Amino acid sequence: MIAIMRKAPTNIRTAAKEASHERIVQAAARAIRRSGYDGTGVADIMKEAGLTHGAFYAHFESRDAMLAEAAERAGAEANAVAAKVIAAVPPEQSLQALMQVYLSKEHLANIETGCPVSALGSEMPRQSPEVRRAATRHIKEMVDLVARQSPEWGQPSAHERALVTVATMVGTLMLARAVDDPALSDSLCSAALKSLAPSGA
Repeated sequence: MIAIMRKAPTNIRTAAKEASHERIVQAAARAIRRSGYDGTGVADIMKEAGLTHGAFYAHFESRDAMLAEAAERAGAEANAVAAKVIAAVPPEQSLQALMQVYLSKEHLANIETGCPVSALGSEMPRQSPEVRRAATRHIKEMVDLVARQSPEWGQPSAHERALVTVATMVGTLMLARAVDDPALSDSLCSAALKSLAPSGA
C-alpha cells in the first residue's frame, strides 16, 4: 500500500507533463505553418499552450528540437487528412480526390492546419538538420501515399509520376498563396488539376 501511495504522485506528474508536452507540440505545429519557422518563438508557443516560458526546457533540449517535433506533428496531421480523403472514395477515384482536396480553396485559405510542405517549403533549406530530416520524412511519405493510389503501384513509373504529382501540387499551392490576385490563384489550381488528371478523368 505504501509503495502504491508513493507511486501515484509520480504517475500523476508524468501524465501532467505528457499533457503539457502535447499542448506545446500542437501549438507549435500550428504556429510553424501560420508564421513560419523563423516567426515561431518559444515564448509565444508556451503562452499559446498555457505554460510559462521557463517550463520549456523541461520538455525540449532546444528550440530546434521543438520545431522538429512540430514538423513531425504537422506532417502526421496532413497524412491523416489525406488518409480520410482516400478512404471516403472508391480506389479508382482516390488520387483525383486527393488532388482536389489539396488544391481546394479551403486548403488554400487554411495554411495553419494544412500541409506543412506547401506552408514551409521555401524555409526548409535554411533549417537545422533535425528539422530538415522531419520535413524530408514527410515529403517521402507524401510521395509514397500518392504512388500507392496508382494502378501501376510497385513499378518505377508509379514512383516517378508520384514525384511529379507531389511537386506540382506543392508548388501550385505555394504560388496560389503567394499571389494577391484571387483569379490567378484559382487559375493556377485549376490548371494544375487539369494537367495532373489521369487519362480519361
